[in-house]
Amino acid sequence: MPLDTTYRTDLEESMDDFSMDDEGLITALDDIAKINQLLGGNKATLEGVKKLIKNLPSDQTVTIMDFGCGSGDMLRMLSKFGTQNNVQFNLIGIDANEATIRHARKCSEDFANITYLAEDIFLYDFSKYTIDIALITLTLHHFKEAEIVKILRIIFDLVRKGIVVNDLQRSKLAYRLFQAIIFIFRLKKMTANDGLISILRGFKREDLEKFSEKLRFKKYSIKWKWAFRYQWIIEK
Repeated sequence: MPLDTTYRTDLEESMDDFSMDDEGLITALDDIAKINQLLGGNKATLEGVKKLIKNLPSDQTVTIMDFGCGSGDMLRMLSKFGTQNNVQFNLIGIDANEATIRHARKCSEDFANITYLAEDIFLYDFSKYTIDIALITLTLHHFKEAEIVKILRIIFDLVRKGIVVNDLQRSKLAYRLFQAIIFIFRLKKMTANDGLISILRGFKREDLEKFSEKLRFKKYSIKWKWAFRYQWIIEK
């Protein structure tokens, strides 16, 4: 059967089960972090954060919340960047899977400015937080369109500066590239299967433009970034 990327697939990933708690989950989380670092995927998020903080006072503490934080690798990268560039960050990761958050906490024990929440974004009361920037990295593609609109509406209302979305491009070339990565790095079955489905659940530029129009975002940019992903910066 020929590969068709015209529309987002309805196939589900193993990691969509928020109750998952086994070694397979931890392996998948670590594999995703390694692949992101190897292919430079974290750079798209860092560039977005730098753009949103460039006009802030240098002595201001910037609170960033990472929605769907996974193992917390993005927050650790930002913590190191802040230390190296004299930027004060208060970093918070949120994920609905408690096992994922346990792993993120373990990986972040040496980072005093990172905390984690095991909560469902649709149910959690964020009123006690003042959030400057929200990150949504490789998370939106896990949801259907109506849920994506709801998530973005919730998050946009929370932030003071903006949102940085970093997610996959839906394309045949990206799919074939990941098949090669599976072979070269001998990825485990769960990581391999979820990765391929993730690409088929990813986005084309017109998808992100449609969401922007539906949510009436006034100031945003959508840029293609290596490797086969989009950086979508939404400003207040």
